[in-house]
Amino acid sequence: MSSSTTPRPSVLFACVHNAGRSQMAAAFLTHLAGDRIEVRSAGSAPAETVNPAVVEAMKEVGIDISAETPKILTVEAVQASDVVITMGCGDTCPVFPSKRYLTWQLDDPAGQGVDAVRPIRDAIETRVRVLISEVAPG
Repeated sequence: MSSSTTPRPSVLFACVHNAGRSQMAAAFLTHLAGDRIEVRSAGSAPAETVNPAVVEAMKEVGIDISAETPKILTVEAVQASDVVITMGCGDTCPVFPSKRYLTWQLDDPAGQGVDAVRPIRDAIETRVRVLISEVAPG
């Protein structure tokens, strides 16, 4: 086996609706890590659309997520991920041995205006930067 093709680490962000926190986290990780990390996001009960206040808050920092759509959380997505970060999906996230699980306690932006979303967005960016340094330093 060739050591020059190290597989990329993969991260899954999971929450209930996949319309706010997990979308912001996935967008920041993609934006900041580029192709060094494979990024997924999903929800246990996905909403129909991404929260418009979340789209607006991300646009303010130069990241466009307006084309994203909430996705259903699948067992396959969890199995394919090295790190699973849950954000308020409770016991609905399937757990597998040998996966690294992190729980990020963040306010839910659902039903909030952009003013309430900004501090959540900024907290997510900070955590994503730390995550990158841990899973794909360089």
